[in-house]
Amino acid sequence: MADFKRIAKFELVSQNNFIESCEMENAIEIYNHLKLPKRATKGSAGYDFYAPFDITLNPGQTIKIPTGIRVSMEPNYVLKLYPRSGLGFKYRLQLNNTVGIIDSDYYFSDNEGHIFAKITNDTNENKVVHLKQGEAFMQGIFIEYGITIDDDTTEVRNGGFGSTTK
Repeated sequence: MADFKRIAKFELVSQNNFIESCEMENAIEIYNHLKLPKRATKGSAGYDFYAPFDITLNPGQTIKIPTGIRVSMEPNYVLKLYPRSGLGFKYRLQLNNTVGIIDSDYYFSDNEGHIFAKITNDTNENKVVHLKQGEAFMQGIFIEYGITIDDDTTEVRNGGFGSTTK
């Protein structure tokens, strides 16, 4: 068995953060059933993210999902988010930004580093996507990265979704 580097830890955001982000009447109940991402098998590269509530997406429909999850990771890593391959294959389920990028400093943002997913049912076969609460819908893969020799960036993040270009 491979000796993997252990470089990250998933956590729940605070209950208050989730309630503000969820905008559903039963947000506390949903929060109490959130599951931390995990790998399905010892050979899996991706950590499955689970639907916090039942989701139905008609063709062309989009939803923003508060996962209730945050992640602390080593500074030279990034978490890349993708739709589960089976959902992409069967329904053309898409992440709206193609690949979600969670930088290591996002954890320290004012929103607690709350990871959101915006997904669209992009079917061209008129299929409806049904996801049950607790069903895996997205996967995250940790990737190590490097920087250029002349990189002198000193800016500090405070936010997400385009915050570094403001």
